[in-house]
Amino acid sequence: MNKRIFLSPPHLGLEEFSLVTEAFASNWIAPLGPHVDAFEKEVAGYLGLADGVALNSGTSAIHLGLKLLDVNRDDTVFCSSFTFVGSANPILYEGAKPVFIDSEPGNWNMSVSALALALEDSARNNRLPKAIVVASLYGQSADFPSLQEVASRYEVPIIEDAAESLGATFHGKKSGSFGQLSILSFNGNKIITTSGGGMLLGNDAKLLEKARFWSTQARDPAPHYQHSEVGYNYRLSNVLAAIGRGQMRILDQRVIQRRGVYERYAQAFSDIEGFEGMPEASGAVSSRWLSVFTIDPSKLSIMPIQLIEKLALHNIEARLIWKPLHLQPLFKNVPYYRHEGADSFCDKLFEYGLCLPSGSALTMEEQDLVIEVVRENLLASCQRGVRHGRPITSEPLSQNV
Repeated sequence: MNKRIFLSPPHLGLEEFSLVTEAFASNWIAPLGPHVDAFEKEVAGYLGLADGVALNSGTSAIHLGLKLLDVNRDDTVFCSSFTFVGSANPILYEGAKPVFIDSEPGNWNMSVSALALALEDSARNNRLPKAIVVASLYGQSADFPSLQEVASRYEVPIIEDAAESLGATFHGKKSGSFGQLSILSFNGNKIITTSGGGMLLGNDAKLLEKARFWSTQARDPAPHYQHSEVGYNYRLSNVLAAIGRGQMRILDQRVIQRRGVYERYAQAFSDIEGFEGMPEASGAVSSRWLSVFTIDPSKLSIMPIQLIEKLALHNIEARLIWKPLHLQPLFKNVPYYRHEGADSFCDKLFEYGLCLPSGSALTMEEQDLVIEVVRENLLASCQRGVRHGRPITSEPLSQNV
């Protein structure tokens, strides 16, 4: 059996080791320290924003962002459906009610037309959402200029969930710099990592100072421990921030490496009709955090789970893509707005999509093995004929909720 090929493992270097050693030598271990302060400044500076608050996860960042936007019990928050549950769980933390929005074919992120319909309906019912959480998936930024234009008609703020898209750009602007507030994740599988961590960012430094206060148990300025508000234990440690600072220094290099992995796959599979990579929208430069492909059931007889099982026989990790949140048992009966059609676009993505190993440290030999196994099984499925099914890119019919 060959060495395990993971989907998206951490990729660390000497910079991180040096900075962590410095943290140990100074005895700034936890809870905060100079690396936290520097990490916040460096990430905010990279994105061209005023400030950032380093936290223990991207989910914590979304939670504090919702609180800053005054989301309370029984308020409504719109959220991408095609994303990880961490984008939506914080809505429930505050007792608010999610409404899910479909994706669009051009970039797989929140559908502009579905958002417009949802906002029209909510305005008609005098129940506008307090916020919109827009997730940028698999390394590609959502179409924020168009989404913001729709949201601004109703003066609804956007939280940009850039947990998966740090390093990407949209028309030259960095992912993570579009929303009224934005969040990042530095989880172990992300393009850069602090092992576990996240950040809340924006241009209103005073607002972010409130989030910083909440994130450290909301301790009042007093000579004793005094608390007038509910707080949270959400801050990032100085040691983990040191790792993050080292990772930020090689972020652009990691983007180049991940894009290279995707491009090598795309070239290797270009002659197989019905196996397509995630599209890169016009004006977008994806970080290709994960290399994601879809199977057209009208052209290939193999399903994603079968291909994943074939890869597993060679000790290669691959995964299905996100199960849309409106299909999750946790969110049964939650309202959902589709993209311009009777069929849900992100449902099709879930049914026919899979993620291949995407790590920035993947060797050519490892990539070659992935390519060999995938090609062998795709070509065999062509020869067996195909089952009947509509291609994933087929045009939808009419819009409905």
